[in-house]
Parts: sequence; C-alpha cells; structure tokens
Amino acid sequence: MRVIVLGAGVVGTTAAWYLASAGHEVTVIDRQPGAGLETSFANGGQISASHAEPWANPSTPAKALKWLGREDAPLLFRLRADPRQWAWALSFLIECLPSRSLANTRELLALALHSRDRLGALRRETGIEYDQRSRGILQFFIDPDELERAARKAAFMRELGCEREVKNAAETLAIEPALAGAPIPLAGSIYTPTDESGDACKFTQGLAKLAAERGVRFRYGCTVRRLETAGDRVAAAVIDGNAGSEERASADAYVVALGSYSPQLLRTVGVSVPIYPLKGYSITVPLAEDDVAPQASLTDESAKLVFSRLGDRLRVAGTAELTGYDTSINRVRCEAIVRRTRELFPRLSHADRAEFWSGLRPATPSNVPLVGRTRYMNLFLDTGHGTLGWTMAAGSGQAIAEIVSGRRPEVAFRFLGGRSPV
Repeated sequence: MRVIVLGAGVVGTTAAWYLASAGHEVTVIDRQPGAGLETSFANGGQISASHAEPWANPSTPAKALKWLGREDAPLLFRLRADPRQWAWALSFLIECLPSRSLANTRELLALALHSRDRLGALRRETGIEYDQRSRGILQFFIDPDELERAARKAAFMRELGCEREVKNAAETLAIEPALAGAPIPLAGSIYTPTDESGDACKFTQGLAKLAAERGVRFRYGCTVRRLETAGDRVAAAVIDGNAGSEERASADAYVVALGSYSPQLLRTVGVSVPIYPLKGYSITVPLAEDDVAPQASLTDESAKLVFSRLGDRLRVAGTAELTGYDTSINRVRCEAIVRRTRELFPRLSHADRAEFWSGLRPATPSNVPLVGRTRYMNLFLDTGHGTLGWTMAAGSGQAIAEIVSGRRPEVAFRFLGGRSPV
C-alpha cells in the first residue's frame, strides 16, 4: 500500500521505517527542514522502561498542590481560558485513582519492554549509532520514605518483567561514583541495568537517512493543514507544499504522528483525542575531558530531572508545564536545572555554557499513547507518548506497521480499535 506518515519525529520516522520494512510505499511529511527537529530534538535521552509508571498516580495530586506557586516546580499548571486544558486536567485526576494507575502502568510497561527489545534488534540490524550507552538507569533518592515507597513499586515492576534493583547509598555510589561529589545525603536508589540512553535526535536523523536509502520519501518544509474525507475513508492530506501553494497528498493509508499537534489536525475530520501539550525543558552542557560527570543515566527523583551523557555532552531534562502551545523558554526553569546540575556535579567546567531548550510532549491523561485505528478505515494514530516517546518509538512503530498491514501486533497492549479514540 501507499502510506503517508504525518510527522518526522522519532515516533513518525520509526513508524515509517517499519512500514517500509513491511513492504509499503511510504512518504513522510513534516513542516521542519529535517527529521527530529521538534520534541525529539533535545529530550532527556533515556530509553526507560523503568519509568513506565505514569505521572497520573495516587501521589501526584498532593505533590502538585505542594508545588503551587513555585515557578521552578517540577509540575507547573498555568491556568488558561482553555476548556481543553481543564477537561484534560480533570481526566488526569481520574487517572490518578489507584486502579486506573495500576492498569495504565501495566499497559505502559508492556509496550516499553517490547520497544526496548525492538530498538536493540534494529540497532543490530542497521548498525545505527546515536551516542547510545547501555549502562542502565539509576533512580536516586534523598528522602528515605520516598525510597521505601519506590522499593515497593519496584517489587511490583519486577513481577511484570522489569528488572529493578534496590540499592543502598554505598551501592549507589559504586554504580555512579560521580555522585560522590554532591553535598547531599543519598538514601539509596533503584537501578535498572537493562535500560539505556542515547540521543533521540541523532537516532531519528540517522534512521531517516537509512529509511530514505530503502525508498522512503521524506517531504520536509510542508505543513499539513487538514485532512479530507470521502465516506468512511480519508481521501487526502492537504499541505502547504514547498512552492507555497496548497496541494493534496493522497495514499491508501495515513498515520498521524504529529505529537502535540495531532489533535489540531484530527479535529479537521471530527476525531477528538485526549492529548494536551506538556512543556518540558532541557539543558545541554559541553563536557571537558577531566570533568566528573555521570557515566550511567540518572533520574533525580526529588527534582524530577534526568541526566544522560551523550558523547561529549551532558543532557539534563525534566519538569512539566501545562501552558498550551507556548514553546518560549522560561529562563527561571532552565536556570533551576543548571543550579541542580551544579549542586550534584560541582566539577563540571562548562555548566555556564549550557544550551537551553524547550519542547512540547504530547500527553494523554493516562500517559498511555494512542496507537491503532480510528473510525476512518484508513486513518491510524501513533501519538500521545508523553515523556516516553523515545522509549516507546520502536515498539509502537512496529506495532502500527503490523496494524496497517492487517496483522495483530505481538505486544499485549490496548490498541485502538475501529471506533473513534473517544
């Protein structure tokens, strides 16, 4: 079949790769001048099945109340005259119920573990390089009570197949000696040795190059304005072409992988999806040869930050801000990340040269992505991955290729059926 993938981020590009591998003729359309230049550009770098527990969990509402009024809070809710924001927030609170959170964790972990396996297979098949590191993810704690609660959750995750090891302070420092320079008392950590890290943008651009060599056509600089339908099928995607005029791009099937911008396009054909942009920030610090910086990928549980070494750079990312489609950089929040980075790793030479970045994560209230069919027979979704797009891209990409091909995906996940997502 001829398939159009809308979006050339890590999710869309990976879906295109698997669709082409399944024998389809694939075209990818994106408004940017290249692949991986929006949310995939400077994310935290973690491929983290261990972080499959959703943001929507029973402990979040109390924490969110505690953070109210703090400009540097890990979760910042900016009130807007936006009914979609309020509807999303209400649904988010419902998903914080213990039974919902538990079910969502199972869903996310199943896809995340499958995706991690698929990424490893893809790496072996192609030899693709993206500053990958297979040293695991170390989630460290300062508060002993937080560690105890995390240890109970780790036991549950182990039952579901995710290897999570509880470590004391000494064992934590043995895994990551760079933390020894931090003037904070460590309570301990949860270590997932099978998790990985790597540069999502470098991966996306490398995979796009490989996909193009296999015949995938990439059309950059083309903004998708709307979809047109005929009966129960999508007839065309209307785009602003490279010449500046509108044109209709037609195919047998369409995959929407536009991240936070998916709802805007889908509304043109009456499909409503519960996705709202969750703004995140990152800093990228150049590393000198003698810098004491982490070798493993880290998660700072108290500050809700992740740290990943990407070649000769340290990427630090985190925080969540519900502020609509505003992508401007709030320096207060970025400078808070710099301060925490300096506190943990005082022997960094160039923290003052950190590059700031912000991006919009496409979050569903449950944190479970939307992968599968819509009520239109040839319109498919691969979107809504929230903070786990890099983690789940390979798994959801392979799965959507199977669904478009009329086959059942091998992973036990609640894929969208033949009805509307809502």
